[in-house]
Amino acid sequence: MSTSTATLMDGTALARRTVEETAARAAEITRRTGVTPCLATVLVGADPAGGPEEGVPGKPAIASPPLVEPVHPVEPLPPKADQSGPETVSPTGQPTGAEQARMAQSGAYLTTAQGVRLPDTDHSLKAGPRGPVLLQDHHLREKLMHFDHERIPERVVHARGAAAHGVFQSYGTAQGVSKAAFLAQDVETPVFVRFSTVLGSRGSADTVRDTRGFATKFYTEEGVFDLVGNNIPVFFIQDAIKFPDIIHAGKPHPDREIPQAQSAHDTFWDFVSLHTEATHHTLWNMSDRGIPRSYRMMEGFGVHTFRLVNAEGATTLVKFHWKPKLGVHSLVWEEAQIIAGVDPDFHRRDLFDAIESGAFPQWELGIQTFPDTADQMFEGIDLLDPTKIVPEELAPVKPVGLLTLNANPSNFFAEAEQVAFHTGHLVPGIDATDDPLLAGRNFSYLDTQFTRLGGPNFPQLPINRTHAPVNDMLRDGMHQTAVHRGVAPYKPNSLDGGCPFFAGADTGAFIEVPVDVPPGRKVREAPASFGDHFSQSRMFWLSMTPVEREHIIAAYTFELGKCYEQAVKERTLAVLANIDPELCAQVAAGLGLPVPAATEPLADTRPSPALSQVGRTWPLDGRVIGIVTDGAVDMTGVREVREAVLDAGMVPLVVAPAGGVLAADGDPVTVQRTFATARSVEFDALVFAGLPAAGADAHGARDAKAGAPAPTVGDPRVLALLTEAYRHGKALAGWGGAEALFEAAGISAEEPGVIVTDDARGLPQLLELLSAHRVWERFPAAM
Repeated sequence: MSTSTATLMDGTALARRTVEETAARAAEITRRTGVTPCLATVLVGADPAGGPEEGVPGKPAIASPPLVEPVHPVEPLPPKADQSGPETVSPTGQPTGAEQARMAQSGAYLTTAQGVRLPDTDHSLKAGPRGPVLLQDHHLREKLMHFDHERIPERVVHARGAAAHGVFQSYGTAQGVSKAAFLAQDVETPVFVRFSTVLGSRGSADTVRDTRGFATKFYTEEGVFDLVGNNIPVFFIQDAIKFPDIIHAGKPHPDREIPQAQSAHDTFWDFVSLHTEATHHTLWNMSDRGIPRSYRMMEGFGVHTFRLVNAEGATTLVKFHWKPKLGVHSLVWEEAQIIAGVDPDFHRRDLFDAIESGAFPQWELGIQTFPDTADQMFEGIDLLDPTKIVPEELAPVKPVGLLTLNANPSNFFAEAEQVAFHTGHLVPGIDATDDPLLAGRNFSYLDTQFTRLGGPNFPQLPINRTHAPVNDMLRDGMHQTAVHRGVAPYKPNSLDGGCPFFAGADTGAFIEVPVDVPPGRKVREAPASFGDHFSQSRMFWLSMTPVEREHIIAAYTFELGKCYEQAVKERTLAVLANIDPELCAQVAAGLGLPVPAATEPLADTRPSPALSQVGRTWPLDGRVIGIVTDGAVDMTGVREVREAVLDAGMVPLVVAPAGGVLAADGDPVTVQRTFATARSVEFDALVFAGLPAAGADAHGARDAKAGAPAPTVGDPRVLALLTEAYRHGKALAGWGGAEALFEAAGISAEEPGVIVTDDARGLPQLLELLSAHRVWERFPAAM
């Protein structure tokens, strides 16, 4: 690779992985799985067998299969290098020292569930080839019985999700406010993180406009701590008794079970326009935050205020934040709609592929701290109100540790589907507050686990097992897998020697903070401070840049435009009038309705710049770059660009008229996408090597995307790829005649984010464009 080409992606050290880091990754994979991968596998997710998809994550197996069905018995193949499973501890939290392979299937031969080898699984046992099936066919009965019961009830909310294993390394900066052992200096704690959407079913699309879950299970030495949060720091409701109402309103209509996984319908807007404490969260959902670019570029929040306790017993109120190292980035609405059709698994695929390719997602855990005063207020903000935030300008977020996701599940059902989170899973040093929404969640989560996972022993499932010793005196129940000993599961006892004994504060007991409970009457009321539903909504609106405001206006207009009832639209406009008159007027214009007057004075509030996603630059790890070519122009340049993208820690995908290998001269270049299979939404930037000729399938009968009037140059699908990417504000570059393609699309080389050069070595600006996430100048704001 030439010196000038090497500078193509050179400009950010954070995006480049060193040989030492790669070797360390390989050693970790070997330790965890017993498989020794080649370094290319670790770096870019290559096929260990050296198959044609080298460098592209997502291949289903560790080795490429033979053309014919294998017939010689072999043991089960090991998992891929990026996959892991739960730590091998017993149902009662004891380390077993067993390899993870001991948890998986074993043996080269097909067996029954009892381990009896089978000669056939294609034919039922019959009385002759054409005779009746015999009742004695146990294998038939067992196989169908298990199949009939494979599914468990999906989660009522957060059914659609994806998860990964990782590690949390504490900086030690929280030791002054919490005695939690996992927050001590340099302590490393295994974690399992699940991301999810709220409203959709398990089969819904990833890129719908919705709140996302960000739930983290810390397997600490003191027990399990679950931080069960969202990507939005506030919630629709202030009291958990309203939770069934907001979810019933947001879910599909009960008569037709539509629309799926979206809030663009009457029941949702009927509820939130009547229940105005939902206004702040709804505004976040209508912003770009409602459609993240990926889980890797999504913030997380604990939502509630928690109480930390230090070694001396002093308490501090806190809010938890997850800050993505890649920055916060979102899809534009058209991208989200296209992706929902062409790749509904977009977010989970992005997460899994990034981990497989070695671009491990990372977040810093941070805390905002507040004095634990009797009124539990801070700067006039009620800390027990889950519909309010504390602006970071008033209380900075202090980093306390780094989360790195470094392994994909080896079995989605056993891990991502059976994992059970609970806001009540706390450890010494972290305690709950009187937030009424948090109190209800602490009550509700056990109920849902009983229903989903079949009984009270769900903590014994491998993914849920604590890594601390368990001696709970809980016995029996469905799915009991521990084999308890002793004769006295009660306290006090002498027959088991008095065991188990009570712990004290000096021996790691969890002791609730003895908070004074204010005297008062039993009432069904909310404090007066909970009555402010608009000041922080206005703060959020004022904190947005002009382009972000345009997206919010478009979201409200689209969502309300899908509603049938005029009263619902008019009532929502009345809510918007209390946030901002321009927001209300623009949405009203889109709906063709009159602009109502505000019913409350507009709040006098300052913007919080931390709430905007625009204006900063970020690392580029794991970004996907499409290199479009027909193999006829400057393949040396294509190879150099591909190598430079890999060197920068990103993923290059070569797009050509047909699959296979481009081998004009020198090393062959594998094609990962064709003009028929590629859509711009998959790429963060596009690079065009020359002017690609039309593919043989560029006609409407073969590919509808090619059915438009033929362009004056090239393939119509390449033109569509280019114009889509341009419309979505993505960086574009090209050389060797690509300018003619840009001109055919009506795109000038002088426009923002467009780079046209004479050869492949003149593209150093691409990194700078990508680091800003998007070419924002392409979105002129009307306001």
